Amino acid sequence: MDDLKAKYLEQVAHAADEGALEAIRVAAVGKKGEVALKMRELGKMTPEERQVAGPALNALKNEINSALAAKKVALADAALDERLKTEWLDVTLPGRARRIGSIHPISQVTEEVTAIFADMGFAVAEGPQIETDWYNFDALNIPGHHPARAEMDTFYTHRAEGDNRPPHVLRTHTSPVQIRSMEKTGAPIRIICPGRVYRADYDQTHTPMFHQIEGLAIDKDISMANLKWVLEEFFSAFFGTHVETRFRASHFPFTEPSAEVDIQCSWEGGTVKVGEGDDWLEVLGSGMVHPKVLEAGGIDPNEYQGFAFGIGIDRLAMLKYGIPDLRAFFDSDLRWLRHYGFASLDQPTLHGGLSR
Repeated sequence: MDDLKAKYLEQVAHAADEGALEAIRVAAVGKKGEVALKMRELGKMTPEERQVAGPALNALKNEINSALAAKKVALADAALDERLKTEWLDVTLPGRARRIGSIHPISQVTEEVTAIFADMGFAVAEGPQIETDWYNFDALNIPGHHPARAEMDTFYTHRAEGDNRPPHVLRTHTSPVQIRSMEKTGAPIRIICPGRVYRADYDQTHTPMFHQIEGLAIDKDISMANLKWVLEEFFSAFFGTHVETRFRASHFPFTEPSAEVDIQCSWEGGTVKVGEGDDWLEVLGSGMVHPKVLEAGGIDPNEYQGFAFGIGIDRLAMLKYGIPDLRAFFDSDLRWLRHYGFASLDQPTLHGGLSR
């Protein structure tokens, strides 16, 4: 047994791979191995001989199996070491940066504007982007001969011949939402209406689709003074500095009296700086809601009055963040989006700050 032990332990020690180990196992402790054959000879021995040979054979078998198991682990460790040498990785190197998406300036400015007006008690109202001719024009006191109703300025949805339903348009402003809100809730009311609008125009400062936000406040004692205060508070909060406003008389079918609003600015090196200087920049139209518009919304003009205003969200984004061309907003250029985009989890709030 000592010879068998020495023989197989030496073979195990010099085995080069798991295949050689398996061959040694079969030859030593397999069903027809030398140790197994020795165990079969126990039946021919006397009881006294078996008491000595049996435990010795079991011990030999266990020792060979233990040596085989240990060698197998050693071969596996050696193989892993070789593999690690060929697949070496410096774990101290920085990880690969993952690009994170950003918030589009339009979405960012919409959130900023909403936060400011929400602080002044304005709720957000929305409506369909495909409107009837009545909601988009007639209810807003826009007569049939008005240039805005021409097909060169407005996108109409054409119907099949014989379809007598009223025409539909891609809304040219978010003012129809004001009519729908007045019909739904009546007065008093204080809302803003952000959303997409469509007009047939395309140049550096105009696109066929753009974004607009309109405000409406109706009550029994509202005046132009309230309108001026709301707009000055809004511009000062939005641009982060005190902004003077100037009202100029104008005409809009849905307001009377009407006013175009200019904001204080300066021009230096072709750059507009809002809230300083002696120049003025026209930014929006506003006025007191026309009595016919109140009637169309189901509100008695003899009892209630209010103001309305509308401004382009895209225009606000261009002014605040120095974006020179409106068309770039819709080009889907990743370089532009990464440059002008905003952190997705950094929501603008009045207490936390609007500008980033």
